[in-house]
Amino acid sequence: MLALETARLRLREMTPQDASALHAVWGNAKTMRWYPRALTPEEVDGWITRQMERYPSGTGLLAIVLKVTGEVIGDCGPVWQEIDGPTELEIGYHVRRDCWNRGFATEAAAAVRDYAFAELDCDHVISLIRPENLPSRRVAEKNGFTVNRMVFWREYDHCVYRLDKGAAR
Repeated sequence: MLALETARLRLREMTPQDASALHAVWGNAKTMRWYPRALTPEEVDGWITRQMERYPSGTGLLAIVLKVTGEVIGDCGPVWQEIDGPTELEIGYHVRRDCWNRGFATEAAAAVRDYAFAELDCDHVISLIRPENLPSRRVAEKNGFTVNRMVFWREYDHCVYRLDKGAAR
């Protein structure tokens, strides 16, 4: 079972029981403003199922759980993405709006970055971020990522933030 820990967080495999907590993230229009739209409860269920199907490979977005309360406040994890041909390991993260600006995304993404380099033996990792999504860009930059290139992906421009294994902090 894939699980990671930080000082304040536990990242663990999602289960169908996390649907309501994750809908508070993915179903919130303000949180999802950099995506085509917020998801319905049924779409969140399908999204959780897709993550669960990835877990045997050691990848997939994980539920972010606050250690102090046990509540699920978002997700973060490694997911393979095909960008302009090559497949690259992306570190994705989404945090419930009322938990923003507390460093949770940065902390979770750092744990996933370290896992990707140590356990998945990747030579680099990326994060795909819309140019106008400054908070997510700051998370990537705090974890040592820099803009590698711009791509038009899934109908939108994206910055491809990249961090090479040797450059990891």
